[in-house]
Amino acid sequence: MAKQPGLSSSTRLNKIIYWIATVWLALGMTSTGIVQLLKIKEEVDKTSLGLGYPGYFLTIIGVWKILGVIAVLIPKLPLLKEWAYAGFFFAMSGAILSHLAVGDKAVELFGPTLLLTLTVVSWYFRPAERKTK
Repeated sequence: MAKQPGLSSSTRLNKIIYWIATVWLALGMTSTGIVQLLKIKEEVDKTSLGLGYPGYFLTIIGVWKILGVIAVLIPKLPLLKEWAYAGFFFAMSGAILSHLAVGDKAVELFGPTLLLTLTVVSWYFRPAERKTK
């Protein structure tokens, strides 16, 4: 990676951390959003039978995830990005709490915990031009 003029080592490291977390967050939210929109049987069963949510909930969450990914990735619109990060945070913390509430095994917590962690890391390390003033 070529050294950019005017950027300190810590700023470059922060940008690297931001983009790694953000790309993985985008991939995770996009893939799970697509699975939810397609209403794959295993996902429907887990959500409806396992957690007790109605089937249409998958469509709502799937659409929100895809729109959130777009908001986080596009340049500008920092306030929209804040809302997207907040939505990701609430969706993933809600998923974790839902799995805990029904007594699911720890393996069910891995996905939402990873996506929650990536959300926080991406939000924390976002560059100044992606923050609200």
